[in-house]
Amino acid sequence: MTGMFAALGSAAPVAAGATVTARPHRGPVLRARPAKVSIGPRTVSTWTYDGLLPGPRIEATAGGLVRAKLVNDLPAETTVHWHGIRLDARMDGAPGYTQKAVPPGGTFDYAFTVPDPGTYFYHSHVGMQNDRGLYGTLIVADPHEPLGYDQEFTVVLDDWLDGVAGTPDDALRRLNASTAHDDTLRSTLLGGVVGELRHPYHLINGRAAETPAVFAGKPGRLARFRVINAAADTPFRVALGGHRMTVTHTDGFPCEPVAVDTFLIGMGERYDFLVRLEDGAFPLVAEAEGKRARAFAIVRTSPKATAPRSDVRLRELSRRMLRYADLTSRQADTLPRPSRSVTVTLGMRPSGNEWTLNDRLAADPMRLRVERGETIRIVLDNQSPMWHPMHLHGHTFQVRTSSGPRGPRKDTVNILPRERLNIDVRADNPGEWMFHCHNLYHQEQGMMGTLGYGPETRRMKH
Repeated sequence: MTGMFAALGSAAPVAAGATVTARPHRGPVLRARPAKVSIGPRTVSTWTYDGLLPGPRIEATAGGLVRAKLVNDLPAETTVHWHGIRLDARMDGAPGYTQKAVPPGGTFDYAFTVPDPGTYFYHSHVGMQNDRGLYGTLIVADPHEPLGYDQEFTVVLDDWLDGVAGTPDDALRRLNASTAHDDTLRSTLLGGVVGELRHPYHLINGRAAETPAVFAGKPGRLARFRVINAAADTPFRVALGGHRMTVTHTDGFPCEPVAVDTFLIGMGERYDFLVRLEDGAFPLVAEAEGKRARAFAIVRTSPKATAPRSDVRLRELSRRMLRYADLTSRQADTLPRPSRSVTVTLGMRPSGNEWTLNDRLAADPMRLRVERGETIRIVLDNQSPMWHPMHLHGHTFQVRTSSGPRGPRKDTVNILPRERLNIDVRADNPGEWMFHCHNLYHQEQGMMGTLGYGPETRRMKH
């Protein structure tokens, strides 16, 4: 078996996000269980993998095999979804589509090849569990890494309410009982209302701004940052004080390097960037777009430098913002011209709490039929009043922008209200694949369909 893996459930305690080499014949154990974890200002009761927030980091090498055993010690069924990975459909962790959910006390052995290097993550795909602590990072190394850098940091963004303001299921019930949306949660950048609720905390690597995570480096070193938005309802505007960022990857795939001061990252998206570290202590800020809140960490290259305040004002946040049109994929990653187009209309029913794809809810989902080997264009037509981060399982697609035929390869894309956006998909991974909004509340309120190969097959029982 190739690749390195982070072991869970090891005898020695490990810190959140720690990497531990697994025994090669088994791979890591992902033990989903209730736990009390500290997010800094308070300790909360939640659900985690092995009591860690985020869950342990799993590492592999492109072309290698990942093995992981899920052990369900929760009082509810669960799965693990490997977000962004083009894997065997039976390993995708989509309950009712690719596997039956694992019952309490049950186990499931995941084993799959990771074909593409990049920044990925894993999380539960059952109900509102992803808005608890059931997520962790999956970093796939490139055996022929073209980038030269001295060190790297993984940054996981999250919004948090579990154990503070009830549970995510409580929040969903409140939303389902109302037709209103909080009109104060607004962003011009995202075309209006940005989310469904205010989370009490916003975290970087499991830490709130009051007791921030610290990334320690040395001045003059070239550092790679891997940024993952694991939040349920919050887009973030990211900047590093005193530095410009050179974006090199989006959703795991490389792009032509582009220098920016800030970028917006929707739920489920990932960006990698390089910076030459200056001397001092610098604020890493993830502004909760439209919510008047932020996640905060410190990048420290000097032990004597004064730590920045969490409410520091960053000029970078209002300077050059990354756009999809700025991103150009490698020539080798350009998909063939599509043979046909299909339209997916994103909508909201008059109830205000039902979100649709082609006017269908998840209980009777829209299905896009494809045939193996074809390339299709999906025209996303957002007729709803909110933006949506749309995520396709088991594939990457190419975003077709106004800047030319080599738009970025991605698996999650943000689409604004009243916007039309073209994405091209190469049908090269047979199965029944979820296609849904990665706002977890919209997903649970119906905005989930499928992309399936050939004639429709009967769905599994959940």
